Amino acid sequence: MTTFAIPTLLFAALGLVLWSVPASATDDKRATLLPELEEYVKARTAEFDQIPTERRESLGRLTAYVRASIDAGEPVYLSFICTHNSRRSHMAQLWAQAAATWYDLPGVRTYSGGMESTAFDPRAVQAMQRAGFETLRTTDDFNPIYHVRYSPYLPPMTCFSKKCDSAPNPRDSFAAVMVCSDADEACPAVLGAEARISLPFVDPKASDGMPNEATTYDERCAQIARELLWVMSKVAE
Repeated sequence: MTTFAIPTLLFAALGLVLWSVPASATDDKRATLLPELEEYVKARTAEFDQIPTERRESLGRLTAYVRASIDAGEPVYLSFICTHNSRRSHMAQLWAQAAATWYDLPGVRTYSGGMESTAFDPRAVQAMQRAGFETLRTTDDFNPIYHVRYSPYLPPMTCFSKKCDSAPNPRDSFAAVMVCSDADEACPAVLGAEARISLPFVDPKASDGMPNEATTYDERCAQIARELLWVMSKVAE
């Protein structure tokens, strides 16, 4: 996949054409994913046996929160939080939303944030592209805005780096999912969160500039996809 950068005003004029949503979307029992992404998802769901037992305990807490909210007839807001909101938190946000779509859980809405605002790292963007997401970069500043498409029927997600309490992130009635140990330790309380779940992933940043850079990012992408698909599969049961 390719990242496209176009002027903001041009995007505003053409965005509805580029990202139009077919009227038939609401008629589908399950809103399907993009074809390449769907194949990637099928491969990851075949790897559920690779998830260690101790890891499933942490994932189970996230499963329980999502299921309890759905059972109560309430929307599910998940905010994935890391220190810089540059890699793991974005990847988790996108994969959680795609997983909820795959398992037909329309009440789930996902977000991401950090202790500070930096930028959605291009290496992480490229890893998501290789998995089958389509990205459209709409600004050229130090913290670019990406529109990320995962379904042919649903609107794209808007991704950019932000603090965890910045718009459009929820201010209350959400679960704060801490995807890095540093943020988990540095932020003992997330204002407005009704649940806090520790789910750290190893930072792929350690491979930046190394020969194994792409491989490391792809491995992290696959792990995050596998585990969040497992969570939504358990909720769907």
